[in-house]
Amino acid sequence: MSTGEGSSTSFETIHGRNYPTIRQFTVFLENRVGQLLEVVRRFEGTGIRIVALSINDSAECAFVRFLLSHAERGREILERAGLAIIESDLIGVELPKSSQPLLQICTALLQAEINIIQAYPLLFRPNGEPAVAIMVDNTEHALETLAHKGFRMITEGDLLDGTV
Repeated sequence: MSTGEGSSTSFETIHGRNYPTIRQFTVFLENRVGQLLEVVRRFEGTGIRIVALSINDSAECAFVRFLLSHAERGREILERAGLAIIESDLIGVELPKSSQPLLQICTALLQAEINIIQAYPLLFRPNGEPAVAIMVDNTEHALETLAHKGFRMITEGDLLDGTV
């Protein structure tokens, strides 16, 4: 079997460590007392922080969406717990210093005809600046658009350092 020696083909995937998105984990929970605490406690003593959190619930169930400081290790913990998880790519955007930073982000995405599906703030402030996590209908195009407009993206690497 050939190992590809001398080949110019790279075997790195697009979602390697340097991919400029942050991974969101969605966990389905029964809507009863203590369920969220059970999930959050799984990260106690691991050095993994929950850096963003969103909860959508109904009478019977809840979807808990969160971003972790160490996505790979966090996924392992969730899988070992037997939790059903969905992993998605979100864009982390540092809010520009202006009176209406969300207006600037929404305007840039609207001009590129990109829809925002979800958005919520990061609890952790990379570089000391406020930031938001957004899910869009075209991640690649949104990344290009926001970068072209001068926005600073937050990557998973930015979530590793510092404290909450």
